[in-house]
Amino acid sequence: MQRSSDRRVRIVASAVHLFGTRDYDAVTVADVCTGARVSKRYFYEHFVDREDLIGAVHRELNDWVQQGMASAMADASATLTDSLRRALRVHIGQLRDHPDRARLIYINAPRSAIRRRALSRRNAEFFGHFVRRAGAQGDDRLRDDRLRYDRTLLALVAGVSEVIVDWIIREMSDDPDELAEHLAGIAAALLAEQP
Repeated sequence: MQRSSDRRVRIVASAVHLFGTRDYDAVTVADVCTGARVSKRYFYEHFVDREDLIGAVHRELNDWVQQGMASAMADASATLTDSLRRALRVHIGQLRDHPDRARLIYINAPRSAIRRRALSRRNAEFFGHFVRRAGAQGDDRLRDDRLRYDRTLLALVAGVSEVIVDWIIREMSDDPDELAEHLAGIAAALLAEQP
């Protein structure tokens, strides 16, 4: 059991490195197995195929991102903007410190439109929970129109993601604190908009 778990950890680590440093189409199951020092047999004990692997890795990394952001949003007395600012600084820091994960999360893994949409909805729900807890200004009016509220959260997640993709593509050259500040301001303004 422990050996199987260790092999899975090595496969995931190899996948993060390869998908984070190469284009998606340039990574094969054989490449992942070589990097993990396992045979294809062991790969297929854990994953159906390359798509299954990148999906699993993407979910794990998304959980890692959400845990970091949730810890930054733990202060219930903070304003929405301050909480967003802290959470986005943590997130941008996570990405800056792990550029391979950043590329995998935002560039290679979302190539599947279905996976991207499911993840966007999941992240919108995550932000919705946080926004409700923070008691965002205007949140009650938005919640009265549930569809509008859900779409606002989805637009927020999609917009933040696109700005982060742009930052990653430009080799993370912008100041991370300034980027977090801009994203927090955009998010706060979007959430405060009244219908």
